[in-house]
Amino acid sequence: MKFINEYRDSEIVKKLSKKLHRYNDLNISLMEVCGGHTMAIHRFGIPFLLPKGIKLISGPGCPVCVSSVNFIDKAIALSEIDDVIITTYGDLIRVPGSQSSLEKEKSKGADIRIVYSTLEALKIARSNQDKKIVFLGIGFETTAPASAVAVQNAYKENITNFYLLSAHKIMPPVMEALLNDDVKIDGFICPGHVSTITGSKIYDFIPEKYKIGCVVTGFEPIDMMQSIDMLANQIFNSSQKVEIQYSRAVKRDGNIKAQAIMNEVFGNRNDFWRGIGEIPDSGLKLKEKYKDFDAEFAFNIDVETKPENPACICGNILRGLKTPKDCSLFNKVCTPINPIGACMVSSEGSCAAYYKYQNYE
Repeated sequence: MKFINEYRDSEIVKKLSKKLHRYNDLNISLMEVCGGHTMAIHRFGIPFLLPKGIKLISGPGCPVCVSSVNFIDKAIALSEIDDVIITTYGDLIRVPGSQSSLEKEKSKGADIRIVYSTLEALKIARSNQDKKIVFLGIGFETTAPASAVAVQNAYKENITNFYLLSAHKIMPPVMEALLNDDVKIDGFICPGHVSTITGSKIYDFIPEKYKIGCVVTGFEPIDMMQSIDMLANQIFNSSQKVEIQYSRAVKRDGNIKAQAIMNEVFGNRNDFWRGIGEIPDSGLKLKEKYKDFDAEFAFNIDVETKPENPACICGNILRGLKTPKDCSLFNKVCTPINPIGACMVSSEGSCAAYYKYQNYE
């Protein structure tokens, strides 16, 4: 198949659904760890095409959702400094911190600007030499190379008023943390966009160490159905391994150039994941060579973060232990207009997906 519409052919989807019902006797849980997959699963009604024994659960695949409240609080604290301009991707602006959000601070007069690329943030730094420009770096291996390029360019051009506040994270450590958690996972639907950068090799340890299968997956309904069939077949035949369904975009070794740029600029650090806690070597920080561009180093930020709303179960949703429908706030107090937790704010959040496509049931 060459064109996107072919991956949405309803007749092929029906055939794949019928084929999957040969696994009626399986009782398995497959976790997707990509926000784009979460949205696709609910948009295309994938759960309703599967036999009852195959359950899909959402994991920590939404980068906005897993970012800590402390990170948002630090960004807000920076926005309160007179000569600071905050630049950020749009999906971060409404995420609640302890007491406020970037959106609320912007409405009060803080200079907070939505950008569509890190290079746009760098352009703002060039045009505002009397200001300090802070870019909020968020996302997994997909977006980290773009942040790395901006820092490299700032270094080469000696742009001294550009800073990165990093919340970048990587996928393998959190996937391993989940396998050592209380949630039942029989297979991983692995992220497509992340894997275009990293390649599929980063998941090799999962079947080798945990005997859990992995399939790197695309975002169309046929992609999803094929990947689920591949995982079910692995489990049925006890032949767990790493496979690539999304072969039109992902190779085993990934994007070597992007990996080199990311590794040049970033090193690993322990990082906090919402709902899961601190995971060793799961975050990215700027290396010593680039520390002058590190907002935490340059501004010495210290904030007091208060506990999140105890009624919000976003943390357990990100761990795959609960679904949005288990939350007492969902679709009542918590809606896209009035989000209580990050899972409802982001366009890739589980709560946002359930809310947007709830009538499809």
